[in-house]
Amino acid sequence: MKTEERGDPVRTAEEPVGPDEPGGRRRDLTAAAAGVLLVVVAVVVGRAVQDANGSLQVHWPPLLASWDPHVGPGTPAAVAVAVAVLAYGPGLAARTPWRRLLLGAWAAALGWIFSLALIDGWDRGVARRLTTKHEYLRVIDRFADVPAALRGFTDHIVIGPPGNWPAHVAGHPPGATLTFVGLDRIGLGGGAWAGVWCIVLGGSGVVAVLIALRALAGERLARRAAPFLVLAPFAVWTGTSADGYFAGVAAWSVALLALAATGTARRPAAAALGSGLLFGVTCYLSYGLTLVAVILLAVLVLARSARPVPPFLLGALVVPAAFTLAGFNWWEGYHLLVERYYQGAGGVRPYAYWVWGNLACATLAAGLATVAGLRRAASRAPGALRALGPGRGTTTATAEQCVALLVLAALLALALADLSGMSKAETERIWQPFVLWLLPAAALLPGRGTRGWLAAQAAVALLINHLLWTGW
Repeated sequence: MKTEERGDPVRTAEEPVGPDEPGGRRRDLTAAAAGVLLVVVAVVVGRAVQDANGSLQVHWPPLLASWDPHVGPGTPAAVAVAVAVLAYGPGLAARTPWRRLLLGAWAAALGWIFSLALIDGWDRGVARRLTTKHEYLRVIDRFADVPAALRGFTDHIVIGPPGNWPAHVAGHPPGATLTFVGLDRIGLGGGAWAGVWCIVLGGSGVVAVLIALRALAGERLARRAAPFLVLAPFAVWTGTSADGYFAGVAAWSVALLALAATGTARRPAAAALGSGLLFGVTCYLSYGLTLVAVILLAVLVLARSARPVPPFLLGALVVPAAFTLAGFNWWEGYHLLVERYYQGAGGVRPYAYWVWGNLACATLAAGLATVAGLRRAASRAPGALRALGPGRGTTTATAEQCVALLVLAALLALALADLSGMSKAETERIWQPFVLWLLPAAALLPGRGTRGWLAAQAAVALLINHLLWTGW
């Protein structure tokens, strides 16, 4: 659909999304209450199962966390960021010139992520997160000869042969590890630089989502989504793992494709090529992120354009070709990962609990405002599908319907990951690249309740980080 002109803020930015549906607020609160109930049941049932046989392999189900009430140097900053976004976020998002809004949203997101991480202190919260026995930085010295390491990478995935990789190295294609090898080679070695890299790239995902929303659904809803993207509960895990970095790379792939497909990029073909290149990188950061293709497909459907497909595919072939020529076989690595997964906790954790317990983790990561927004997205989906159905010459879906389909595509990708059985636990961390695209659902909520929903988002993150010691 057509987007507003670039530059000055649109006058409709603070207007309601539209006439509210009868009983809409009550249904929103019911959806949020259902999310709370899901989390409570997951905690109670999970505690019983874990105490009975330890099969969940987590200390505070459904999260990979331990009970550890504490405060830290990041506590005042986190509270200050939350209060500032609550007080000024919606107004600034409505009237700030677009480019400044993007920079401001990135800066605010970084402030939120860093302050949450620093509740655990610099060393414990940032610098040592990626240096534990399971993490990428433990194997930097084994990549002194990168071509040789890539050729022999699959030899060390399963448990058994000498020198098998740590859990996270074995669980991902080598692109993830090579990122930190590269940082080390340019003089940015160690856990502190690795943590900052993940946080900065992860925070940039907020900008990518805003750009994609503006291209696909217009500036008004992008502006409404901005405070919710900044004050997301999943920032708790963006500051503690490499998955925030993965989410940022994947988000920019989607954003560039949105610009190419809607023709809002100055050079659509170059944007599509860049999108494909980043999608290739994404697939070599994490096997499961091939499901980002579901969101990319939704972008093409919403834009009703296949023109970006050829340059996108050309770009998407670059990274796979490079790794294959270097000696790493992605498919072989994936099949060996499945074997490794069931050798470890994945073979013990019960699917019957985690297939729904994972959704409780996602609820905590996305927040109650997102849950309520997803209810509204689901209610708009039938009309959106009719508007985009066969025979329509141009897109007639409303801005709200476009947002609805985009977030539901992310929800579908998340559901496929869940049903695969390869995401049992730790999904509050692993699913960040999908949860990031659920957050715009909150833009569908009525404007008069924005600050209340933002407060609920902030409360979830602050409670988790102050009451629990989160893993990874």
